[in-house]
Amino acid sequence: MFQDSPIYDRLIAERGDIPTQVRREAERVSRDLEFVMQPGPPLGHAPAPARPASPAPAWQRSALPPGPHAG
Repeated sequence: MFQDSPIYDRLIAERGDIPTQVRREAERVSRDLEFVMQPGPPLGHAPAPARPASPAPAWQRSALPPGPHAG
């Protein structure tokens, strides 16, 4: 669009190629949006696990609740 414009070339040198950066970001957002808008299972209905979950290790079961602790 502005191939032979010294003013545009100087702006690009000083500020960077903002139109190209915006275009790339818009393309990335568009790809991300296409991904998240793909049809999938209804919300709140997670697929059943293939096998029962094993119990948590002892150190996880006895963890302290959040908050200040004497150290």
